[in-house]
Amino acid sequence: MNSERHRRPPGRVIRLAAAALTLLASAGCGVLAGADPASAPDGVLTFATNAQPECLDPQVSPLDVTALVDRSVFDSLVSMTPDGKFHPWLATSWTVSPDQRTYTFHLRHGVVFHDSAPFDASAVKATLDHAVDPKTRSKYAARLVRGYTGATVLDADTVQVALSRPDASFLQALSTAYLGIQSPKSLSQNANNLCERPVGSGPLRFVSWDHNSKITLTRYDAYDWGPASAAHTGPTALRGVVFRFVTDDSVRFGMLASGQADMVDFLPNSKVATVRRSDALHVYRAPAPGAVYQVYFNVSHGPLADERVRQAVRASIDLDALVKAVTFGQFQRAWSPLGPATLGYDPQVVGSWQHDPALAGRLLDEAGWTGRDAEGFRTKNGVRLSLLWPYSPRVEQPDRQVLAQGIQAEVKQAGIDLSFVPTDAGKLGDEVVKGNLDIFDNSFERAEPDILRYIYSSKETPANGGGNLSYIASPELDGWLDAAVATSDPATRAAAYGKAQQYLVQHAVALPIWVPEHIVGALSRVRGLSFSPEAQPLFYDVSLASS
Repeated sequence: MNSERHRRPPGRVIRLAAAALTLLASAGCGVLAGADPASAPDGVLTFATNAQPECLDPQVSPLDVTALVDRSVFDSLVSMTPDGKFHPWLATSWTVSPDQRTYTFHLRHGVVFHDSAPFDASAVKATLDHAVDPKTRSKYAARLVRGYTGATVLDADTVQVALSRPDASFLQALSTAYLGIQSPKSLSQNANNLCERPVGSGPLRFVSWDHNSKITLTRYDAYDWGPASAAHTGPTALRGVVFRFVTDDSVRFGMLASGQADMVDFLPNSKVATVRRSDALHVYRAPAPGAVYQVYFNVSHGPLADERVRQAVRASIDLDALVKAVTFGQFQRAWSPLGPATLGYDPQVVGSWQHDPALAGRLLDEAGWTGRDAEGFRTKNGVRLSLLWPYSPRVEQPDRQVLAQGIQAEVKQAGIDLSFVPTDAGKLGDEVVKGNLDIFDNSFERAEPDILRYIYSSKETPANGGGNLSYIASPELDGWLDAAVATSDPATRAAAYGKAQQYLVQHAVALPIWVPEHIVGALSRVRGLSFSPEAQPLFYDVSLASS
């Protein structure tokens, strides 16, 4: 659409977003003058983030913050670089059988876990067995290795891993912190306390967890087996890392500006320009691969089971203007459920729908929502067109809450009553599993397009431990997603993922919102920060310059 009506920002929503975000933008002003970069203990990096883990057993928790902490504690069999290539780590080399169902890993000598247990083939087997054991109650890692049928210890330095079917995403799964190798001694003797006391072989050792406050890691001086992709060898230059959990964006920014933190995660979008203007601070950013931040429509019941209603919701929202206002122009508006930084992203979906309130009205009329109640909301057979979007205030980030309020205001103009309702996190989890909601929002970071199978396969409903929050059950979509992971041919995979993305967009199964980026603010004395392929900060090569 080229008319001015479709390009004009929705003034009411922009004002709503601006008013809500002014508080965020103004918080913490003036603190830069009091910065004291030398206040932290020499060699110990303080990293402030917005949430704490629920459990530090990497095979249990699906949270990004778990991977953030655990990546320094646990090593992986292989490492992956952002270009999609795999490199040796705890495995020095590996071979794959012609049928793509057996992987043989040759392991590094001399690796020792933090509890002095030696690393060998039995540790690999114990970790993978632990991931898929129903007693572990894995919320993510087990899904990464769905086809794992067992591992055979050929000798101390060689392990053979068997899969029930070819899985092109297997090496990427092994490279993540969620499948970091645990000490077999800890798995056996510490079985009831793995969430609280993680034991790996990484460059930093776990020291303590002061719940709701901080986690402390210290340097593992014996470390000499970093990934081949790292910038140095031997122990890390840091004496340790302290992760502090600070939910309030303005307080977290204030910690950076005053020098109480060396680095802060989720730098508020409103503060990026401020940090860039400061010689004492620096902005690091990395686009997050995987599933973009999106709104999932429950297609299994209620008004959104009608595709016309879903398309009407989408057409009623001026997403370009809303994303720009809410993110202060820092995030790119999304078009596909898959992020542009991910292998298999299909650019053909760009521009495939437009903000068109008139179209939204026609679609709702066609769907039978032609009546109006006293408040102006659409009705059918005397029932109001109402949608439920519950959220947890403890988890939902402030900018996403403002975004939801903007969407709520826009769909109201189309006659849709959208309830954005705060809910207890536990209750929300139950409602998600039961499918008793119309809309849910989140993003999933993974440097593998197979993330689409996790969030859209009919087998991956929340009740089954998956992420299919739309509750879509499409044999056609399942076929493309299954075929894509069953082949290692890049062109075949890309074609299948392209069809999947086009299907999801065409049928308005979800509303892609923006492409997440990991934005980190740091004191200028921080050196050597890099990001994992999942856009997580990596601390192994980091050092702190003297003040």
